[in-house]
Order: sequence, then structure tokens, then C-alpha cells
Amino acid sequence: MTLRAAGVPFTLLRNGWYTENYADQTGQYLERGEILGAAAGGKISAATRRDYAAAAAAALLQDEEGDRTYELGGPAFDLSELARVISEVTGAPVAYRDLPVDEYASSLQQAGLDEATARFVAALDASIARGDLETDSEDLSRLPGRPVTPLADAVRAARA
Repeated sequence: MTLRAAGVPFTLLRNGWYTENYADQTGQYLERGEILGAAAGGKISAATRRDYAAAAAAALLQDEEGDRTYELGGPAFDLSELARVISEVTGAPVAYRDLPVDEYASSLQQAGLDEATARFVAALDASIARGDLETDSEDLSRLPGRPVTPLADAVRAARA
């Protein structure tokens, strides 16, 4: 049975990726001097947990009838941009090194991930390369009525 078939009103929040997935690894990126991945130039419309929580609260407090679906994601960045922002925020050079998916999975295994998890993580990057984690929706800033946290601020917060 689908939500529509159930006949009850619903509000769906389709969250994008979390900025913390990357910002929380800043120390590791700085240690290696690089971000490894297989995302090519694919964009990620990530935002902080705080941004998603503010949008969720605003969506639930709306006094609107009917079924609603919100596509939530922040301003899109690629992993080269992430490396540049980390370098700017920390003053230490970090670069993005793009690998073929299989090579990235192998490097993840060498770093200690089991094969299934390494292949899963590499597949996530392949989906980023295809554009699966990018949205141009403004729902995330529109719902709470405020801008999304800038990537640099998320990196600064992770370093604090």
C-alpha cells in the first residue's frame, strides 16, 4: 500500500546527504593531504543536520492541507570544491584525487573496510558522479526561511 492509497495526509522530507559525512573527516583529509573518491565532478547537495532539522520543524508546523513532498538539499559542491574549502578554512593544502570505482574500493579495503562495505562506499561515489545526489530545489532554505549553512561554516564547526 502506498501513502496516497492509505488516505491519510502526509508530508515527505527527502533529505540529501549530510555535510557532516565529509566535514567530520576533515582531520583525516588534513593528515593525508587529500580526499580520495570516485565521484568525478559529480555534485552533492549536502546540508547540516541542523539545517534538515529546521526544515523538518517548519514543514510540520505548516498549516496547509494536502500531501506534500519536499526535496531537501543544500548548495551543491563537488569533492574538489570540498578540498578547496578545507584548504581555505585550515590553511593546509588538501586536494581531491579521483579514482576509478574499483580502484577506490580497493583503497578502502586497504584502509581496513571489508570488501562489501568498500564496494558499497565506492558505489555511493559512483552515484554522485551520475548526479544522483544533486538537487536544485530551494525547499531547504525556503521552509525555515533562512539560508543553508555554508560549507565553510560546517568545516569550521567540525574543527572546533
